[in-house]
Amino acid sequence: MSALTVRLPDDKHQRLRLLARSRGTTINRLIDEMTSLMLAEFDAETRFRVRAQAGAGKAGRGLDLLNKALG
Repeated sequence: MSALTVRLPDDKHQRLRLLARSRGTTINRLIDEMTSLMLAEFDAETRFRVRAQAGAGKAGRGLDLLNKALG
């Protein structure tokens, strides 16, 4: 596990402390959960972009398959 030092304005740190307390957790755990969500979003976007690139220029084929499926 790695340690990370983050510099935040005092008011933002206080708000994070209040948020963590309201959720019954620590700031550390709160940051861990937020980064997990952000990384999952990044991974999903990356997968989407890769798939979009692989399908570039194949819209006609996709629509044909969709029409066939809908019969």
